[in-house]
Amino acid sequence: MNKLAQQTDKFRRLLDEVGSEVDDLKAEIRELKRDNARLKAKLEEEHEKQTDIFSAITESERLALRQHVKGLISKIDHHLGADS
Repeated sequence: MNKLAQQTDKFRRLLDEVGSEVDDLKAEIRELKRDNARLKAKLEEEHEKQTDIFSAITESERLALRQHVKGLISKIDHHLGADS
């Protein structure tokens, strides 16, 4: 019986250790979830502050930019066509 009592005590100690580890991990998970929620909120806040280039310029500036890009593409096409 003495050996059985020793094994039972050892089992209970190990079980307590496992329980403590599980509790620590659960606490860590809760903390990580809070951090994750805070970071998601911060990311969403930063995302809302951002504007794309086209919403920051006027329609006339947008058309001028479009014409400039088309002109550059035309020059590139002409240059590539002249080489062949």
